[in-house]
Amino acid sequence: MASLHALVIDDEPDICELLQITLFRMNVTTDVAYNLAQAKKLLDANHYNLCLTDMKLPDGSGIDLVRWINQKFPDLPVAVITAHGNMDTAIDAMKAGAFDFISKPVDLQSLRKIVATALETNQLRNTAEKSTAVFGRSTVMQNLEAGVRKLARSQAPVYISGESGSGKELSARSIHNFGPRAGKPFVAVNCGAIPKELMESEFFGHKKGSFTGAHQDKIGLFKAAEGGTLFLDEVADLPLDMQVKLLRAIQEKAIRAIGGATEEPTDVRILSATHKELDDEVKAGNFRQDLFYRLNVIQLKVPALREHAEDIADLCQTLLTKLAKAMHLPCPTLAKEALKFLQNYDFPGNVRELENILERAFTLCEGNLISVDDLQITSVNRSSKPHDKTGSSTHDHFNRCMEYASLDEYLADIEKEVLMGALEKVRWNKTLAAKELNITFRSLRYRLQKLGLDDE
Repeated sequence: MASLHALVIDDEPDICELLQITLFRMNVTTDVAYNLAQAKKLLDANHYNLCLTDMKLPDGSGIDLVRWINQKFPDLPVAVITAHGNMDTAIDAMKAGAFDFISKPVDLQSLRKIVATALETNQLRNTAEKSTAVFGRSTVMQNLEAGVRKLARSQAPVYISGESGSGKELSARSIHNFGPRAGKPFVAVNCGAIPKELMESEFFGHKKGSFTGAHQDKIGLFKAAEGGTLFLDEVADLPLDMQVKLLRAIQEKAIRAIGGATEEPTDVRILSATHKELDDEVKAGNFRQDLFYRLNVIQLKVPALREHAEDIADLCQTLLTKLAKAMHLPCPTLAKEALKFLQNYDFPGNVRELENILERAFTLCEGNLISVDDLQITSVNRSSKPHDKTGSSTHDHFNRCMEYASLDEYLADIEKEVLMGALEKVRWNKTLAAKELNITFRSLRYRLQKLGLDDE
């Protein structure tokens, strides 16, 4: 195995000696530079696996060096050494392309973790072809995959934005799986699904007897994700008091369990997402600006499915193959008319909606061919029926939808009204109702069962 080589840049000899000794014990040889000029000469003349640089140097800023390295040696991980408590500087460095940061006075355990992760990241350059996600052949999805692979090499927090159902969690999992933390846990949590009174315990854990009902110690989500990635989905739903506690955990890289006597260090990478516009939530006072600043070090935008309709054919094949394997049945074929129908549909629910449509069609199709009727959706053709943003009908539907908890609940209510109307018209004769609606009897039964209207 080739020896590992690091460059340390700091104008304090004591810091350089400490870093050299620590790296030597990790079988890493070290060169030292005391300013930017020396560092650039060494970087041009040698190959390094890791670079550690102070933020304040006699002839310039460590951030300037990070940017220079990021341009000339994009695969070289750079960790920055910052003054204690100077989180803003650390975030600026990560925005510039730094892999991670460590505060002075240097904690050796934290340093070893950062070095080990950085070296593993560097060694992943030639093995990054492993893939756990289908991104697509379109330009926008190829750009997304490139962004995911680049972000996987960093330890900076990433805020993933995009519409509901577009694949934000899949992108987060890919960032984790392409990076050096792949062998450690990936823990995803829906922040909106945790009751407010249990939120602190869920995130940080609790000690036995710390409150009524705490019959035993419990580790929280941070400890469950130790060494790996914690994905905070729908982070905008966190209450303000929990946002304060989360902010401290991110800043200090330490947590205190409820009833715990001391803080414990934690090593997790934070990824977050929401379908809401987090900027708007900050302006409305619903989300802390300082927490947003720390979560939004790097932003990744996941495109809506309608923005890469050319990938729908491949997505359908992948999803149908997955369904067939799960059901131990032959994989059905999608009729050409059905595929064209899907390619002209706007998919307000994105990939999640496509998956639901295909699962339903898989269940309802006759033989092994999925027809347009099996899809059971009303098409909105992008080329011939653009969205009417001024028509009264559109506004009526939107205003009514706002009275419901979700779009799915609103659509289910409309479907229920249509089905009940058809059944009442034919005196609850289901065969005649299916003919009235121009759907199969099997399809009618499926819809009634789904909505809890089947009394048989």
